[in-house]
Amino acid sequence: MGQTIRFGVSLDSDLLEKFDALCEERCYQTRSEAIRDLIRNALVQKEWEDINKAKEMVGTLTLVYDHHQSDLAQKMTEIQHSSLDVIVVSLHVHLDHHNCMEVLVLRGPGQELKVTAERLIATKGVKHGKLTLSTTGQDLP
Repeated sequence: MGQTIRFGVSLDSDLLEKFDALCEERCYQTRSEAIRDLIRNALVQKEWEDINKAKEMVGTLTLVYDHHQSDLAQKMTEIQHSSLDVIVVSLHVHLDHHNCMEVLVLRGPGQELKVTAERLIATKGVKHGKLTLSTTGQDLP
């Protein structure tokens, strides 16, 4: 970890008031903690914009689907089995009599994570799918 550097930031008073309200709402102890999180989030977003790199990344894929949909479970299982190199773990939750949620933890080259997620989300019968991207943290101080 590097040396801590202090620097000044000039803000419009209305913007600062809104930022302070956000800090309080999200339970930040100091503005510095909130600013560090904002910077880290921007760096992670930049990392994902460069997704064509073979760099190892992580994410979660959440899928909601009707398990009564013909052959859907089998199709999803086939896709997952063809992606064992990036799927770390899966969690299956019964939401009601018809709907299930599946959460997959993914880890591997960014492009492979994206392709796996897109294939599963596009499977006929999936009602909603969302890939949430994160970072291994190796490049973040």
